[in-house]
Amino acid sequence: MAWYAYCLTEQQTLNNGTRSRRPFLLEGIQGVNGAAVLSYPSGDFSVVVSEYERNEDKLEEKHVLEHARVVSVCFRSGTVLPFRFGTIFDTEDALRQAVRANRRAFGQSVAKLRGKAEMHLKVLVRSGSLREAMAEVVLPDTVGGEYLVKLREKASKDRERQTKARALSVQVHKLFNPLEEEISCKRVSADGMLIDIAHLIDSKSVEKYQNRYNSAARQLKNCELLISGPWPPYHFLPGKLRTVAGNS
Repeated sequence: MAWYAYCLTEQQTLNNGTRSRRPFLLEGIQGVNGAAVLSYPSGDFSVVVSEYERNEDKLEEKHVLEHARVVSVCFRSGTVLPFRFGTIFDTEDALRQAVRANRRAFGQSVAKLRGKAEMHLKVLVRSGSLREAMAEVVLPDTVGGEYLVKLREKASKDRERQTKARALSVQVHKLFNPLEEEISCKRVSADGMLIDIAHLIDSKSVEKYQNRYNSAARQLKNCELLISGPWPPYHFLPGKLRTVAGNS
C-alpha cells in the first residue's frame, strides 16, 4: 500500500498532547479522492497521509484543493511543514526513511515556524508611468544584429519592471512589517503589473496585519490590493525541505 503525504507536524498537536506509536484516524477530514486521513507517527513528528492505490487513483487538478484543505485543517492545530502536491511514498519504509533522513531539518524548521503564519498580498499596479516599461518586446525570428538589439531592449524592459516592483515592495514592507517575505512580479496587461507577495508573520498579529490593509490601500496610489490568509507557511520552508518527496 502506498501513502499520499500532505504535511508533517508535531505529533502532540494531533493527538491531544499524547504520543502514539501506531497510525490513527483524523476524524472529520477527507483527503484526496475522499480518502480517510491518518496521522502516521514517527518520534516527535507525525506525517499526515492517506492510503493510495497507484493503479486505481489518479491525481487531477481538482485534487490540489483537497490537498490544501487537509494541510489547512492541520494548520489550525499547530505548526505544519507542507509536502508538495503529489508526494507519494510507495511503502511504509520509504515514509519512515524520509522522516529519519530529514529529522534534524524538520526539527529546525518546526522550531523556526512555530507560531507563525503566511499572509498573501496581491498588488495590481495600473499606471500611465508603467506603460513604457510594460510594453512587450517581440524578438524577431531571424538572427544577427536586429535580434541582438531587440534582446538588449527586452532585457532593459525586464530590469525596469523589476526595479519598479522592488521599489513598491519596499514601501509595502514598511507598511506591513513582516518577519520575512517572498516576492514575484509579472506583466498582466499592456499597462499593468501584478506583484505577488507572501509575508511570514506572527500568528498573534494576523488582526493587526489585516488592519494595516486600509492604511496601505490609501497610501499605495494607482494600486489595487487584495489580502488573504492566514495560510500554512508554504513559501518559507527551507530549500532542502522543498525537495523532500516520495516517488511522486
